[in-house]
Amino acid sequence: MRAEKVQIVQEIKGLIEAKPFILISYKGLTAAVLSSFRSKLSELGAECHVVPNTLTLRAAKELGLESVAACELSGDTALVSGSCDPVAMAKMVRDFIKEQKEKIAIKWGFVEGTLINADEVKALADLPSREVLLSQLLGLLEAPASQLARVLNAKVASIVYVLNAFLSKKEQAA
Repeated sequence: MRAEKVQIVQEIKGLIEAKPFILISYKGLTAAVLSSFRSKLSELGAECHVVPNTLTLRAAKELGLESVAACELSGDTALVSGSCDPVAMAKMVRDFIKEQKEKIAIKWGFVEGTLINADEVKALADLPSREVLLSQLLGLLEAPASQLARVLNAKVASIVYVLNAFLSKKEQAA
C-alpha cells in the first residue's frame, strides 16, 4: 500500500477508535452545505470527514472491528464521529438529513461496540438526551421514598387528629 494510503488509514483509525460513528452518503451536497454541517458538529465535539470506502473498512479491520470490516460500503461516504453523546450526534445527523430534504441517507453506525443499521440510528436519534434520561431515572428512584414519606406523614397526622378530637371532647365534658 502506498504511503499516503497508509496515512489515510491511520487518520481513519484515529476517528473511529473507541468512538461512536455514523456513515452517511453525501452525494449531491455542495461544499458549503457540508462545511456548515461540519461547523454544527464541532459544537458537539464531533467531526465529519469524507472517507474512501475500502480504506475505512481496512482501518476497521486493523482495529479489530470485525463486524464493521465485514460490511459492504459503496457510493460516496462521509464519516461522522466524535467523543460526544451518540444520541446527540445521531440527532444532529437526522436534523441535517431533514434540512437537505432527504438528499442524503444514513448507511449504518457503530455505537458502544455494536454495529447498527440506518433504522436503529434513527431510533437512537429519537431517544431523549442523556441528561433527560438521567433525570427520569432519578425521578423513578426518588418516587418510592417520597411516597413512603407521605404515607408516614398521613399516619402521624391521623394520630394528631384523633388526639385533638379526644382533647376537644374532654374539654367539652369538663
